[in-house]
Amino acid sequence: MQQPEVITDLDVASTTKSVMKKLPEVTLAFWIMKIAATTLGETAGDLFSQTLKLGYFLTTVVLFLVFVVTLVVQLRSSHYNPFFYWTVILSTSMAGTTMSDFMNRDASAKYLSKGTTSLGWGPQGLGLGYPAGAAILISLLLVIFAVWRLSGMTFQIRDIVTFRGEALFWSAILVSNTLGTSMGDFLSDSSGLGYAGGALLVSGALAVLVALMKVPVVPNVLLFWIAFVLTRPLGATAGDFLTKPTAKGGLDLGTIGSSAVLLVVLLGLMAYAQVQERRAGTTERV
Repeated sequence: MQQPEVITDLDVASTTKSVMKKLPEVTLAFWIMKIAATTLGETAGDLFSQTLKLGYFLTTVVLFLVFVVTLVVQLRSSHYNPFFYWTVILSTSMAGTTMSDFMNRDASAKYLSKGTTSLGWGPQGLGLGYPAGAAILISLLLVIFAVWRLSGMTFQIRDIVTFRGEALFWSAILVSNTLGTSMGDFLSDSSGLGYAGGALLVSGALAVLVALMKVPVVPNVLLFWIAFVLTRPLGATAGDFLTKPTAKGGLDLGTIGSSAVLLVVLLGLMAYAQVQERRAGTTERV
């Protein structure tokens, strides 16, 4: 008599992840794409709000709607698609740039370029300042993580396979990218380090996190989220370094040219990731 097949919890988990995998593996390529996306988010956000003079308020509203649209596409997808995933990361980076600017800045002289009288259409900004803005965003991020913890769902992104888990993940991404922008702008504008100095400081902090991965008592999940936040100020300082005038320590490449080059780089990386994902899928089927 044929014995019934026994399906273990491990089998179910493996099958679920193979079918419902929605988020990428965290590899070196992942971090390279994250830095490219966040740097583009900084230059593109400044392009719309400052270069095109749409202002922080209007640009934030538009980019937040773009984020919602890209997020709906990602959430409705049945499997991991690099173009969908990294488009949402980019939209959170752009929205985070202008959300941070709107929270922290106003129309006072210290935030305006020479000869500029306003920050664009609509409200000029809340003028909270970088420390207060960062404190609010850290509080929001901690609330999201507390809800996440109480829900009992995993913080390991490779194991997130539910709609609720992914919604919490993307909420944390949006807030962390906004927080990272505030940190990057503080390092660039108020710390005295300048754009290059701020980027070097954040790079050094990320190098420390890499070293801590070898320490067994330090949870890798904690290191991941710290690194995820820190790559955003790295992108912010790198973006400012590319676009700001040489008198302020930048390369003065402009937001349009820098954004175009970074977009080509990111699209190339996304295409590469798509090819790798298809190869991995073919291998698994074989």
